[in-house]
Amino acid sequence: MKKIEAIIKPFKLDEVREALSEVGITGLTVTEVKGFGRQKGHTELYRGAEYVVDFLPKIKIEIVVNSAHADAAIEAIIKAARTGKIGDGKIFVMPVEQVVRIRTGETDEAAI
Repeated sequence: MKKIEAIIKPFKLDEVREALSEVGITGLTVTEVKGFGRQKGHTELYRGAEYVVDFLPKIKIEIVVNSAHADAAIEAIIKAARTGKIGDGKIFVMPVEQVVRIRTGETDEAAI
């Protein structure tokens, strides 16, 4: 099993969710986060004063999938989240040792 964490632009969330649904991913966790990479933030003007926004709003999506479905999920995220501009995000893939569904006690593949 694999855990896939994707950091994307907020306005791409619906497209990514739909793309994941099309490849059979039914559950995901979404968190509003802030951060920066190569963009290093940006400057904005407010009431005539310029100020620096260091941390940009992003969305973190977390899914756990069977290892056989990981590549399809990653490709779906890439296609849906890509704008071609700086700040499109990152995808992190990690192994998952065990999953337990709290309600039923099911484990591993049955718990996904």
